[in-house]
Amino acid sequence: MKLLITLNDAPYGSERSYNGLRLAGSLAKQEGVEVKVFLAGDAAVCAKSGQKVPQGFYSVQNMLAVVTRRGGKVGVCGTCMDARGMTETELAEGTHRSSLDEWTAWTIEADKTLVF
Repeated sequence: MKLLITLNDAPYGSERSYNGLRLAGSLAKQEGVEVKVFLAGDAAVCAKSGQKVPQGFYSVQNMLAVVTRRGGKVGVCGTCMDARGMTETELAEGTHRSSLDEWTAWTIEADKTLVF
């Protein structure tokens, strides 16, 4: 099963990206499930490396690592990165600058898509 999860919200503030990544991490642990996560809009900041959060608070960067360590792919909208002044060197390990073309391909390939 191929799944695409699209996140649109900032990493902190609301819990939409948090919940989407919780689900992505859980799905990535399942046998026979291929997970791809696309970060669009304010969710592009989820992939910023060097996040420092208060002790006991969740780290979106660590949550993305759970997905990528299990073979999942994480694409970050390049246009959204540019709008937020982010460069490729700032991206967390395992994530990559992506594009509308890749997002489109991932959507077509997916058996199911989820949007947060």
